[in-house]
Amino acid sequence: MQGSKSIRNIGIVAHVDAGKTTITENLLYRAGVVKTLGSVDKGTSQTDYLEVEKARGISVRAVTTAFEWRNTRINLIDTPGHVDFSSEVERSLRILDGAVLVLSAVEGVQAQTEVLWHALKYMGIPTLFFINKIDRIGADVDRILTEIHQNLTLNAIPVQKVEGQGERHPIVTDIFTVQNRNDFKCERLWEDLISAASEQDESLLMKYIDGGNITINELKNSVMKLVHSCRLCPVLYGSAIEGIGIEELANSIADFLPCPSGAEDGPLSGVIFKLERDKSMGRVAHVRLYSGTMVNRDSVFNKTKNLEEKISQIRRTHANKHVDTGVLRAGDIGAVYGWNNAGIGDIIGSSEYIPKEQRLAVPHLTVQVYNKNDGDYLRLAEALQELTDEDPLLSLEWLKNEREIHIKIMGTIQLEVLAAILKTRFGLDAAFGKPAVIYKETPKTIGEGFEAYTMPKPCWAVIRLLLEPGERGSGVSFSSIVRADKILPRYQNHIEKCLPDALKQGLYGWEVTDLKVTLIDGEHHNMHTHPLDFFVATPMAVMNGLVNTGTVLLEPVLEFRISAPQDSGGRIMSDLVQMRGEFEAPVLSNGNITVSGKIPVSTVMDYPVRLSSLTGGRGVLTTRFSGYQPCPLELGATAPRRGINPLDRAKYILYARNALSEQ
Repeated sequence: MQGSKSIRNIGIVAHVDAGKTTITENLLYRAGVVKTLGSVDKGTSQTDYLEVEKARGISVRAVTTAFEWRNTRINLIDTPGHVDFSSEVERSLRILDGAVLVLSAVEGVQAQTEVLWHALKYMGIPTLFFINKIDRIGADVDRILTEIHQNLTLNAIPVQKVEGQGERHPIVTDIFTVQNRNDFKCERLWEDLISAASEQDESLLMKYIDGGNITINELKNSVMKLVHSCRLCPVLYGSAIEGIGIEELANSIADFLPCPSGAEDGPLSGVIFKLERDKSMGRVAHVRLYSGTMVNRDSVFNKTKNLEEKISQIRRTHANKHVDTGVLRAGDIGAVYGWNNAGIGDIIGSSEYIPKEQRLAVPHLTVQVYNKNDGDYLRLAEALQELTDEDPLLSLEWLKNEREIHIKIMGTIQLEVLAAILKTRFGLDAAFGKPAVIYKETPKTIGEGFEAYTMPKPCWAVIRLLLEPGERGSGVSFSSIVRADKILPRYQNHIEKCLPDALKQGLYGWEVTDLKVTLIDGEHHNMHTHPLDFFVATPMAVMNGLVNTGTVLLEPVLEFRISAPQDSGGRIMSDLVQMRGEFEAPVLSNGNITVSGKIPVSTVMDYPVRLSSLTGGRGVLTTRFSGYQPCPLELGATAPRRGINPLDRAKYILYARNALSEQ
């Protein structure tokens, strides 16, 4: 039996086109998992197996694979690099014990690189840096290391030297393997590494101060401990396309990244991080198990769904291939079949061992989906529901009465991919409307909302709510100061449960967020209150409260960085002012200008095309989601109200009672 100490659960993450998938392909090839080296450009890589991935040459889904290296099984997740598919990365990060953050030796630190680093740092995931493409013209590893120190972390320390960068066959040497350290660069790297490790390792520091001889094993063990505690990040180099530095990377993964914790005989604890669908066996739940053991035919408790489901089969996954194992133990990753109600993020067993999660992806665009063939309308909705199960951030909204289908997206590349998946997987021809910005609302001031739903009998639900603006990005919180004898606890739970739906449409038709809702008064009636009355009354009380507080429109904002030739700087800054951008003083370097700041999504959506035109294709715009900020109503947009407005009490009560009676 292979214990968790001989397992590594790692992810490869990077900005798009940094070379993650090529690195994964080379690791699998060197480990003997594949006999022939695949190619991203030729569509033959193991982990980009979807037709759309082969056609476009980009990863759109996080894919789990595994290989053996020096008696260690490395479970590896190859993640997408394009920002449109950040949700895949977000779900993967939660289940990692270590990560490899890849940068290009030419492009260096890019927008998504920073996003990923901050997420890794927030989640406390030990990380190796791998500077790829050192064979390309323009490669400059010293410059990239400086960028890492300036923009990411000072704890990134090289453990290798590079000779011949920018040439066809550069040489990478691991300083732990160098016998003769008289070479100046190795000597300098050795001293830099000892100095960095000694600053945070007291035992090593004492020996260093005393002038003792620090052995390779002593330094290596110190580095390992510091990596595990996220106090040091080794920097490695290579060229995945040439297979340079790949074996050294595999060695470093095994040497420096931690093994999973958790006992096989402990309480069951795991999380579902990915869903797929098998044509013959149905829903496939990819699980990271933190504690305990699962075997075929076990009945397992899904804490999130509050139900038990039976395992029909457990398999190990390698891209789109599966091998039956029949067992999943603490520290490992596997695919479980038979859980028809499983959802992404569901906690299996106890939540005690499950790590926190970090949000990277916030869809800020909504789009209507059409079926080119009207007869396929129902099939289109069902297909999108299946895809939403696999990526909940699509947030499918199916308006059956209006025969409309809406989804949320990160960007337009995602639409092209969705169209291809709907065609190849479901045989559907889908079209999309023009993407629209998703605005939100938040209360202007403190106010109360009141509803006395006492007619027509039998009914009785009286609610008084206090609505208060919350901090930006805080979401919605609910609390109650009402005694149980005035409103029974189960009815108070109904109010809280009803809030998300009640806040989906505010005064301007957008979701209301960043507010505190407090139940401050109300009553039920022992005779007349129906179990569903508070579900009817809550939306009316909420809307009454929003009328009293008023709402502020919020718009999504992006952090941006524009790099372009210096002679186009004046026109770019003029454009930014017109687009309501806020930016810092531009930086001039080597004939180029770099401008950074924040800008509304609504004004910058079509700007990449204009930037390319005015710079002759030499301008580069990179963005990442920053958050929401207030927006004047005349510069934003309202959304049409869907369904009956709770402010129209008579119609809404009739509608709500009929809807609840049908459930």
